[in-house]
Amino acid sequence: MISLVGIGAGLVAALLFSVVITGSPLAVLLYSAAPLPIFIAALGWNHRAGLFAVAAGAIAVTIALSLPAGFAFAFIIALPAWWIAYLALLARTDDTGKAEWYPLGSLMVWIAATATMATVASALMMTTDYEAYRSVIARIVENLLAEMVRSKMLNLPEGTTQAELAASITPLLVRAVPLGIGASIVTTITANLWLAAKTVQLSGRLPRPWPFIPSTTLPRQALLLLVAGLATAALDGFIGLAGVALVGALLATFMFSGLAMLHDLSRGQTWRTPMLISVYVALVVMQAVLTPLLALAGMIDSLLGLRKRAALPPPPANS
Repeated sequence: MISLVGIGAGLVAALLFSVVITGSPLAVLLYSAAPLPIFIAALGWNHRAGLFAVAAGAIAVTIALSLPAGFAFAFIIALPAWWIAYLALLARTDDTGKAEWYPLGSLMVWIAATATMATVASALMMTTDYEAYRSVIARIVENLLAEMVRSKMLNLPEGTTQAELAASITPLLVRAVPLGIGASIVTTITANLWLAAKTVQLSGRLPRPWPFIPSTTLPRQALLLLVAGLATAALDGFIGLAGVALVGALLATFMFSGLAMLHDLSRGQTWRTPMLISVYVALVVMQAVLTPLLALAGMIDSLLGLRKRAALPPPPANS
């Protein structure tokens, strides 16, 4: 049964992954959901079902597309989903025999680490020559800028040609691409994990009791990882790329921690609902402004333990 569920999940994940070659917006959305079947299999039918899904999906993508595509599916989509699902169900018993489940904060750090490795893997799948990688990304950025200027989405500064603008900002954007990819992978993994866990819980197959998500706080070690990422980001080559990706991934996890803090600290307040609605709307329309602020809030919470200082009442049962 476990093998059949895993193989079926892997084939569905492979299909969702493969449709991205069409390039349509719907295909991109389906591609983002590619980890979901693997998460569901691993959370509901044991992590071994997730391994069957990894193998079946990688073989299917290799046959349907190519060997590099099969490796990309395995290392960017499938293995990260299996590993995070495995950690989510990791538990140990204390002296009283009560199960202690893997902390959500530590799980989020692992999601950031996994996103970093997936970002580096995606670059290496493209080429193992860093200068060739930079050239490819630079061409993509230049073509994107040209399209934005052509469609009037971007107005050139007075006295500046398109070539001059591209020459001035392309190196910076090329450097920042791994930051955005790392952050987006964290968001994708987190969203798929939540949706899969909720689906499995509704089916009655989730072994872990549903945690109180607003209590999620990243451990202080995540701040040390962020400092290490910033230091590594100053280096050249794929090592520097990994550092930039780690910074982006950790900023995304701290953003989620900041959101959790808002949910947690506002419990029982009359202004809670309108405040949260305003925050989520602002995340959509002012993402570039609010995301760093939420990430900063998450960092301060990890460093100072704001929620512990607030002396909140215990969370409601079964939340």
